Amino acid sequence: MEKETKNLEDLKNLTAGFLNTLKPISDDEEIYTAEIKFINYYELGCVITNMLKLCILAIDQETHKITETNKNSSINVGLILEVALQLFPMDEFELLSNIIQKLNTNSETTPTV
Repeated sequence: MEKETKNLEDLKNLTAGFLNTLKPISDDEEIYTAEIKFINYYELGCVITNMLKLCILAIDQETHKITETNKNSSINVGLILEVALQLFPMDEFELLSNIIQKLNTNSETTPTV
C-alpha cells in the first residue's frame, strides 16, 4: 500500500507540469476550456470565415457557390492549421510518454508473482 501511495504521489507531481491544454472553468471540474491566441478581432474573423468556407466546400464540393457569394473566396488553410496546432495537446503527449516510461521502468524492477 505504501508503494501505491508513493506511485500516486509521483504521478501527481509528474502531471502538475504537463496538463496545460485544458483548463477547468472555475470550480466545475467537468467543463474545461482550451485557449486559442489571436492578434486581433480581424484575425479571429478570418479564422472563423475560413473554417466556414472549408466546411461548405467539404459538404458541397462545389466551389462556384462560394465564389458567387464572396469574391475573396480563397481559403487560408495555413491559418486554420495554426489554430489546430494551438489546440494540439503536446504537453499531454509528453506526459503520456513519461508515464509509460515510468511504468516500464517500474515493471522491470518489480518482480512478478
